[in-house]
Amino acid sequence: MTALVFTGAAFFLSLCTGKYPLSLTVLFSGNEAALRVFQTLRLPRTVMALCAGFCLGCAGMVYQIIFQNPLASPDIIGVSSGASVGAASAILFFHASPAGITGWAFAGALSAVFLAFALTSLTGQKNLATMVLSGIAVNALAQSVLMMLKFTADPEKELASIEYWIMGSLGSITASKIPVPLIVSASGIFLLFFFCQKMLLLSLSDDEARTLGVPVTLLRLFLLSLATLVVAATVSVTGLISFIGLLAPHTARLLLKTNGRTTLFLSGLLGSALLLTADLIARSTATELPVSILTSVLGAPFLLWILFREGRT
Repeated sequence: MTALVFTGAAFFLSLCTGKYPLSLTVLFSGNEAALRVFQTLRLPRTVMALCAGFCLGCAGMVYQIIFQNPLASPDIIGVSSGASVGAASAILFFHASPAGITGWAFAGALSAVFLAFALTSLTGQKNLATMVLSGIAVNALAQSVLMMLKFTADPEKELASIEYWIMGSLGSITASKIPVPLIVSASGIFLLFFFCQKMLLLSLSDDEARTLGVPVTLLRLFLLSLATLVVAATVSVTGLISFIGLLAPHTARLLLKTNGRTTLFLSGLLGSALLLTADLIARSTATELPVSILTSVLGAPFLLWILFREGRT
């Protein structure tokens, strides 16, 4: 309940805070300039922050359960790096519009995941260790391609655009960018909640899960594909946003001491609260900061705390 209230408060403050402050009084007075700012800038940005944080929080929990690793994230199978390569390619070779960059980032993220799955299949060993190694290989390949693209980019125009996208920002969100990623993400999140109980069985060993009648490999690939689709749809619009998928699930489990649909929902809710808060702070500075800077400032100490905590247990 506290998380719901905090998220609601952050949502309301996000609607009101910015270079052009808004209030209920101004909005209800019929001020045209205020209504235009609210409808075209403030509301789409706030809705996207709410949805993106929820998606990243839920997806982070799915990755951690499936990989049985408290530090698992979309980077494990190359989602973030693939999206970066797609966005950089769109900026460098096609001078794409924001909508075009979104589409290319989405395609890049999915391509990286399919490549990781294909490498896993080629090895003939469809276990967690092989998936992780395949993901690391794809991530390294994508990072190499990204560095090459950045090296050939125009330092004054293209390179700046690529770096800004990689740092993540909600500043360019408009209503026209929301529908497609929202529909894709919502569909994926619905299915993740639907299969949540079966997903929890993947936290057992493969042999134990199979004795319970779970098609381990098929279910793991299906749920990873869903979580990846959710993340890809999100970051294709917002750019890369760090640590939300790591922070939110851990905090949810610390609060509830269990896994399940309630924990999955709380992970999403905390993800929304974190991203709304980070974006609120980002736009309150003299020069608006990329939101990933603030999520990283929050996430790095938390990651160190997890490492020390795991080392003592």
